Amino acid sequence: MENQTVITEVILLGFSKDPKINIALFFLFLTIYLITITGNCLIICIILTNVRLHVPMYFFLCNLSFIDFCYSSTAVPRLLSDLLFSCRIISNVACGAQLYVILFMGGTECQLLVLMAYDRYIAICRPLHYPVQMRWSVCYRLTAFVWICSFMIYIFPSLLMPITLCNRNQINHFMCELLAVIKLSCGDIYLNELTIFSISFISLLLPFSLIIISYLCIISSVLKLIRSTGRSKAFSTCTSHLAVVALYFGTVMLMYFGPSSMYSTDQEKYSSIFYVIVSPMLNPLIYSLNNRDVKESIKKLIANLTHMC
Repeated sequence: MENQTVITEVILLGFSKDPKINIALFFLFLTIYLITITGNCLIICIILTNVRLHVPMYFFLCNLSFIDFCYSSTAVPRLLSDLLFSCRIISNVACGAQLYVILFMGGTECQLLVLMAYDRYIAICRPLHYPVQMRWSVCYRLTAFVWICSFMIYIFPSLLMPITLCNRNQINHFMCELLAVIKLSCGDIYLNELTIFSISFISLLLPFSLIIISYLCIISSVLKLIRSTGRSKAFSTCTSHLAVVALYFGTVMLMYFGPSSMYSTDQEKYSSIFYVIVSPMLNPLIYSLNNRDVKESIKKLIANLTHMC
């Protein structure tokens, strides 16, 4: 049998060894990261400071912006450092921390999108019951349930099935992503991959199905009960959420269930760019451009800052 050496450090290969390409990628990802941080922090500040936005829909949006902030900040600063310096070694502890945070934030965002769809369903289909069914005590409990449920689904099974990394300590990735790290396992990874696929399939398919059902009910209710003049206004409150849902599930499902997803490391790497780097940047832009209340709040904030200066 081949001798196996347990490794304590991992080398992230990143995108390229060409310094010119790395410098160009550094400025590209730095620009994206600055937009991400600015956009999500702006959304959070606006929602917290504007009393008119203290409603369940914006409370969930504030959670979404916080998740995107943590999501991007877990991977991008390390990526920027690796693009500038040739030493791309990361310890097992740091690698594991990065992996678990990304799993947790990604899973929580998935569950939160279901909660936001449910909020829109109650607001449009049962408006008279909305103040009772979506009162603040219920919102807090639902949000806490989402965070706890995400930990139990995405993190707890990983803690029960720890892996030991052996021999090859190079990952063809720019971060410690689960499917990339697990391939460095000492033993047979078939059971681990099957568990990952099963949990991912259930935890993605069920939320996606609930979102689809919610919007089918919304469409049916709008077409039946609301006159044509009010339909566009009702649908306009859902367009931002639908865009974020399409962006999230499109990129994640491509990664986990796309062709050869378990074996194509390049596909994993480039898919991760969209759901870890690009998506957190686009989410606040989508809500800022499509939401009138958010746009008005941003204009007032800019006007106040300009006046103070």
